[in-house]
Amino acid sequence: MSKFKFVAEFEIRASQKMLYPYIYTASGLTQWFADDVIIDPDKNFIIYWDGEGHKAKMAAHRTNKFVKFEFFPKDDAHEDEEEDDSPNFVEFRLEENEMTQTVFLRITDYSEANDEEELYDLWESMVDSLKETVGG
Repeated sequence: MSKFKFVAEFEIRASQKMLYPYIYTASGLTQWFADDVIIDPDKNFIIYWDGEGHKAKMAAHRTNKFVKFEFFPKDDAHEDEEEDDSPNFVEFRLEENEMTQTVFLRITDYSEANDEEELYDLWESMVDSLKETVGG
């Protein structure tokens, strides 16, 4: 199955420093991104949606700037299917327009989901939840 790279930007009225814990910590992510997020003993993130856990590692981050989570393949992935070696990932990038002091959350979602309109609606809903949480 081929993968699709979805990118969207959302304006948030909050500082990068205030937003960063919401994209970097398990407790912050639980408040808007997932039903629950825990960190296992190996420092992997287990992200729960609809009662199903998805294991991911924090592949990269830069304080107050961005975080990238790469998801581990599902255990039930069929070996006979053509596999794309690149992992599914989600990246949250905080960018500030220095002229207007406006902060944007740029989301890159790389996965099998390929309905751009559906993905935008999903992410918009989650970001609205984040905005309510931070008051932005």
